[in-house]
Amino acid sequence: MYEPIRTKSVHTMAAPEPDLPHRSREEELQIRLAGHLTALLTVTDELRALAPDSGLDDAAQRLTDQVARLRDGHAPFRAAPSVTSADPTRIAALHQRAHTLAGWALVVATSREDAAGADLAAERLAAHATALGLAA
Repeated sequence: MYEPIRTKSVHTMAAPEPDLPHRSREEELQIRLAGHLTALLTVTDELRALAPDSGLDDAAQRLTDQVARLRDGHAPFRAAPSVTSADPTRIAALHQRAHTLAGWALVVATSREDAAGADLAAERLAAHATALGLAA
């Protein structure tokens, strides 16, 4: 009939996890926003290498300032642009990528109620929408 279990059950509760330090929602959003803005800066640098424009120079500087603000004064790492030829399809793809990144940055900045980040992201979103012919 019934025989008692003589071994440990595989269904016993595991030992509770130690109390690890966790980041707050605000810290996570700050890290995410800095990441999106850094990625946007990288794409902006690529565009600057293909089509020099003082507007892009200003945008790159403002992006650098915002990332430094979010990272407690640490400037973002910047890679040398990898693009060598100004292929129109490549430029359009970079504007599309920048548009997407600016949109993500805008969502995160709005979520964390960061007015400076949201303003910059909205400005870049509009600029890349215009470059893609999406703005009316």
